[in-house]
Amino acid sequence: MLLSSNLLAEGQSRYISDNVFLYLLGGPGTEFRIVGSIEAGQPVTLLNETQGDYSKIIDHKNREGWVQTSLISSTQSFREQVPALTAELTQAKAKLTEVLGSTDNHADEVTELKAKLIELESNLATTTQERDKLKVALDRTAQDERFELWRQGGLIAGMGLLVGIVLVYLPRPQRRNKKRWM
Repeated sequence: MLLSSNLLAEGQSRYISDNVFLYLLGGPGTEFRIVGSIEAGQPVTLLNETQGDYSKIIDHKNREGWVQTSLISSTQSFREQVPALTAELTQAKAKLTEVLGSTDNHADEVTELKAKLIELESNLATTTQERDKLKVALDRTAQDERFELWRQGGLIAGMGLLVGIVLVYLPRPQRRNKKRWM
């Protein structure tokens, strides 16, 4: 099992824990000479060699050496995380500022639209009242026209009746007697 996990771990990036400063040794133990030092949080590449409590690595300066296995972490160090998180924070702040600015613009637009809506509703009410008045006036005009037609028809019928009566009582021309001229 230990060999298979070491095989899987070969070539993977690992990091020196953030809270230590350690020496890169020439062999798997403290009796070997110091090849260099590694600051906390620096990235290292884990090789496939492990002896006792020590693992063989290649540091960020491409130096090969040994360090205690317990000081190697698979999670990214704070040294690596902080710049990325700072950049993310800057982007989030910029987006927040943009959203807040657009929210203010949207609030102004909503206020303008509400004022416009009130104005349009007022215009609609006025137009509806005018339409109703014109409809009443049109109905009245239609009734007046019908009344006028009835009145004119009544006058014509009355005059026709009078003419008929008058014609009945007018003296008729008398027929001439044929005997009279002879």
